[in-house]
Amino acid sequence: MIRINLLGQTRPKAARRPVDTGAALPLVFIGAGLVLGGLVLGFFYLSWQKQLSSENDRIKQLRAQKTELQGIKAQVEAFDKQKAVLQQRVDVIEQLQRDRTGGQELLDMVANTVSRTENLWLTDLDRKGNSLTIKGASASINSVANFITAMKRSGYFQKVEIKESKQDDKNGAVQTYLFEISADIAPQGGPASQAKPASAPAGSPAAAQPKKG
Repeated sequence: MIRINLLGQTRPKAARRPVDTGAALPLVFIGAGLVLGGLVLGFFYLSWQKQLSSENDRIKQLRAQKTELQGIKAQVEAFDKQKAVLQQRVDVIEQLQRDRTGGQELLDMVANTVSRTENLWLTDLDRKGNSLTIKGASASINSVANFITAMKRSGYFQKVEIKESKQDDKNGAVQTYLFEISADIAPQGGPASQAKPASAPAGSPAAAQPKKG
């Protein structure tokens, strides 16, 4: 469409409205704040992500060490069980070595002690471990006392005590006393076992020749 200016005057141009920058500044600051906040959050996120990755690696290492330590612990427990079994065997061997002072050696020592006491004979000998119970008969109480003294002086026995001593009423023809004595075998290498047997003093009833009953 063609327009014709009939007035012959130049048409004035419309003036532009000034832009109000005061209202846009808050938006700029808000946008800048959002960008800055995003950068800060991104920095912390990356930092925490790196720290989290490092902690995860450390957890893996600790778990691997835990697995290794559990294996070592199992080996130690197995060694402890084996050690306990070996120690038990050693204790049994040591106990057998301590108890080897029995049998013929014990009988010989008892017989040697009885032979130094007159008018006395044994009827029963019971051993439980290192404890002895000896039963016998004698013609007098003095013979029992002499027998106890001989056992103590032998160095082979210790804690010798008389448990019972009474007259035998069943044997009326001859005066006889029944007795029961308890004693312990002295441990090897101890003071009692290292003591030398003392001979009975001269003139005492224990010094006389043994009389077999």
